[in-house]
Amino acid sequence: MLGLKLKTDPKWANIASGNIHEIMTDHAWCEQKAASNAISLITLNPDKIDLVNQLTEIAMEELEHFKMVKDLMQARGLELGRERKDDYVNQLFKFCRKGGSAEESLIDRLLFSAMIEARSCERFKVLSENVEDKQLASFYYELMKSEAGHYTTFIKLAKNYADKIDVDNRWKEWLDFEGELIQNYGKKETIHG
Repeated sequence: MLGLKLKTDPKWANIASGNIHEIMTDHAWCEQKAASNAISLITLNPDKIDLVNQLTEIAMEELEHFKMVKDLMQARGLELGRERKDDYVNQLFKFCRKGGSAEESLIDRLLFSAMIEARSCERFKVLSENVEDKQLASFYYELMKSEAGHYTTFIKLAKNYADKIDVDNRWKEWLDFEGELIQNYGKKETIHG
């Protein structure tokens, strides 16, 4: 369904399991950034009612996910920790088209968002299937389903607001780029690392 070119090696879950505090701190901040991204898209496109409505829901869900991760960490006696840079997301953002039309900018920003949700969904699946901690496995399984819904929403919004852009073709370009990019990741206890 996601179309990702390279699947995450299940060994990454072992790396993540080796430092649950780090992976959960990174995860919490990823959720916060996802909420901020949705709010930013709303701010830039207040005239697009369908986008505003759907991304308001996503922003609220992402903040709820942030709270869920934070609460689970606190229940385990872990502190949240400081925000981490996400090099993977920063590299993806560089692939967004710059200097084009407003439509090109919007569509690429939606596809950028869809890509992050797709990879996060895939990583949560790997965690849910490979961590020994049953509570975390169940937690990440539920979040995987939510991320899949967010991915689908961003793709649908891109198709709804595209007039002159072939979204399917541009999405293939995103998948190809991400397939090359992700080869450099999967070695750290971060969601995208």
